Amino acid sequence: MKMLHRTLVASALVLATAAPAVQAQTLIVGFTRDADTLDPANHRNRETETIIRNIHDGVVTRSSDMMIHPEIAESFTQVSPTVYDFVIRAGVKFHDGTEMTIDDVKFTFDRLLNEGGMGDGQTSPRGALLGPVESVEIVEGNTLRFTLSEPWPLLPAMLPHQQIVSKAHVEAVGSTALATDPVGTGPFRLAEWRRGESVVMERFDDYYGGAPGIPEAGPACVERVIFQVIPESASRVAALLSGDVHIINELPPFSMNQVANSPNTEVMTVNGTRSFFLAMNNQGDIFDDVRVRHAVAHAIDRDLIIDRILNGTASRIDGILSPDAFGKNHDLPAYEFDPERSRALLAEAGYPDGISVTLDTTGPMRDIAEAIAALLTNAGINTQVQVGEGTLMNQKWQTRGGPKEGDMFLSSWGNSTLDPFDIFGPTHGTDARGNSAGYSNPELDALLDAAAVELDRARRGEMYREAEAMASADLPYVYLWVPQDIYGVSTRLSNWSPSPDSRINLHRACLD
Repeated sequence: MKMLHRTLVASALVLATAAPAVQAQTLIVGFTRDADTLDPANHRNRETETIIRNIHDGVVTRSSDMMIHPEIAESFTQVSPTVYDFVIRAGVKFHDGTEMTIDDVKFTFDRLLNEGGMGDGQTSPRGALLGPVESVEIVEGNTLRFTLSEPWPLLPAMLPHQQIVSKAHVEAVGSTALATDPVGTGPFRLAEWRRGESVVMERFDDYYGGAPGIPEAGPACVERVIFQVIPESASRVAALLSGDVHIINELPPFSMNQVANSPNTEVMTVNGTRSFFLAMNNQGDIFDDVRVRHAVAHAIDRDLIIDRILNGTASRIDGILSPDAFGKNHDLPAYEFDPERSRALLAEAGYPDGISVTLDTTGPMRDIAEAIAALLTNAGINTQVQVGEGTLMNQKWQTRGGPKEGDMFLSSWGNSTLDPFDIFGPTHGTDARGNSAGYSNPELDALLDAAAVELDRARRGEMYREAEAMASADLPYVYLWVPQDIYGVSTRLSNWSPSPDSRINLHRACLD
């Protein structure tokens, strides 16, 4: 792994030093994983979106304080409960020098929304992020109208997840080629993509400046950006401390002091938006009994894990929502650590001698899974940890329909908007795509459906608080924590701060 790290960093430095005058203007990010694609419409991955968002801009964007700002749009207006109008900015150029038009923006959303809209029979996996958007039409010159099938107040908050592409370029090269040949309107254009190693971007000097609501609008500060793929945490930390990279994501909590104590680096943290939880197979023969699920909850000392393993860099949750989320119920039962209560509940459920189960997880979560397994075993729930590759585990646990296989799954779900819509329904709705517990409660389904279209903000918040109380009683998951996102950064870096939605936007970042 050390040899691999040296090879990766050497590749980055060759690129960074190819022209000596540019060397000081090359910002390198030590990143946990490569992009899946550079086609904004063909992925469902936050790291991929982070890379893409530096090449492509959207109709609106989100600043690091989670505020929505018009970007390619000049402004937007809610005309009615089901109609939004966006005035599209003039003078925006694509990286090939052509001028972006409202036709490109409409084409982008048609490609996202329409069945088979990507060509070759492909339908965008990101269309679901547009909720009840029914159509996107051009009205009155530079105005684009979004028409919804039902009220959906979340539309502006979800649009930062969609980036604009060139109609002419997509039609010329096709969706397959677009994956490696993007033409965006963002601050950087693709220079080279070395699969599994690095994504190299160059400053686009004709950049229109981005969102005026975010200060320092204009062309990017640095001349080149490299997302260097360094999956292993120790190698990322070493690259930062040696000055080979300027930002690293997913700084391990146990490395925070090392980075903070170096004169050339510092730690930056931000409250994250990803809820971690333990899914219990509600469709199985063991966890279909709510008493057993409650027993699991009382067996896990969440405070201990947050303190000892996460170095205090997480907030405990007693429901699916982050403490910072809209509609959060702050009066939920805590299910405090009580192994004796766990044993009593197991006995009530017909398991006086305890139970034996398997806990599925992925490699990065192994240490936490083993700590949880030890706590469960101590409370009479004999637990073996099974580690699998992330894609395979998600296929096993998040496939819609049919009975679930397995006992428990340690997982998480992101909530970049901090609105319940894009985390509560997907994880708790009957047969929803992220419902790894196989949970079903028609009363809760109806409440979540109603909350999604409720326009009265106060009433909507109350509905989600009621929904969280309902889910807390059923307890299909043991709700664990929302961790901080932790970054290591060079002291040379300026004009950049981390965002709760985990994106690393380098539009304004500078190197001293």
